[in-house]
Amino acid sequence: MPLYDLLDSDFILLFIDDKRYRVWIWYGSNTTTRMKFIAAKISPKIRDRYGIAFRITAVDDGNETSDFKVMVGLQEEINYEEEQTGPAYEGTKEDLELLEALSREKILLLLEKTEVPEGYERKMVIVKNQLFGYKEYNRYYLGSVVKEKQLFPLKEKISDGVYLAENYTPRMLFSYNNIVLTELFIKIDNKNN
Repeated sequence: MPLYDLLDSDFILLFIDDKRYRVWIWYGSNTTTRMKFIAAKISPKIRDRYGIAFRITAVDDGNETSDFKVMVGLQEEINYEEEQTGPAYEGTKEDLELLEALSREKILLLLEKTEVPEGYERKMVIVKNQLFGYKEYNRYYLGSVVKEKQLFPLKEKISDGVYLAENYTPRMLFSYNNIVLTELFIKIDNKNN
């Protein structure tokens, strides 16, 4: 009987994985918080019987990791010694929809996570086929200065043709083998500062 046949949404199951040195706690979707608490409290005692170096990992019904799926037989193990012949990720419909639905607020959040390289200033951002200007300015709020970031669509009409981004340094952000956005930086002239 394969292990995945044991998975029942009304139960919490504990698996010992000798190959990956893990103790898996699988929480069924119909289990209560009290059941989860008890399972989390008991799992270290069970782990200690098999090896104190084992790591305890919890997974939820419907949100299992690849390692867990391999362990219970829902997925085949990836052989990393095989040479890759194509793209690592083809893209799912959901991922592509997420990339298309990037709003200006989400773009600003992505930009905030990546720091501007020292000595450069972010001037423009290209998302898909849209070109945005980028500006930072100080705003005074309740007696303190808050740095605001603004992303705005460029109103100027750009004629068709090939452009060399002279004096700009590009940086691209990738996600799932797709270019999410491209930033254009300009080097700051330190002589004027």
